[in-house]
Amino acid sequence: MVLSPQDIHNKEFSTKLRGYNVDEVNDFLDQIIKDYQIILEENKDLRSQLSESKDKLSYFNDLKDSLNQSILVAQEAADKVKTNSKKEAEITNREAQKKADDILNAAHEKSNQILEEASKRAKKLAIETDDLKKNTRVFRQRLQVMLESQLEVIKGSDWDHLVEDTPTTTYEDIEKVVGDLDNPVSAGVESETKQDNNADMVENTPARNDDSLQAVVIYPDKSNK
Repeated sequence: MVLSPQDIHNKEFSTKLRGYNVDEVNDFLDQIIKDYQIILEENKDLRSQLSESKDKLSYFNDLKDSLNQSILVAQEAADKVKTNSKKEAEITNREAQKKADDILNAAHEKSNQILEEASKRAKKLAIETDDLKKNTRVFRQRLQVMLESQLEVIKGSDWDHLVEDTPTTTYEDIEKVVGDLDNPVSAGVESETKQDNNADMVENTPARNDDSLQAVVIYPDKSNK
């Protein structure tokens, strides 16, 4: 059992002959009581501080555990956010890539369609141009044949006889000579067409070209009859 200052103060000693000086012993005990009281108070304070330190230590340990737990939770949440963000980024990237591919494919299809249509139009135009050239050549050849035939007719002896200043020329003679202009033209055109090496030119010639090649004839005035 630990002695208290009161126990020291109340302690009584027996006396003997030639023993210690009572006053000196009492004074020394009083000093011990004071020092002991101080030590006890300091010990009490230290115990109180130790208890508070233990409480604080326990609080900080709990706080540390809570912080560690919070850090773990935050780390898990960060990992989840990172994983979700990565997945969303991948999904967004795939969708963007798909949209870009769709746009490119649509553009390629549109460009191919435009090129195909342009190619068809170019081919059609080339064919029409070639047909037009063929028809022009045929028209030129027939016109040339017609003019040459007309020239041959005009150079004939009938026209020489017609323009002679003789009283034997009648209106019927003039009409006969002029009316014969159509026959040499048709014969000449048919003969020239058969001699043409390019048969396609003749076959592709529109019928209206034949109709447009009409001979222009100036009949003499009937008053000269």
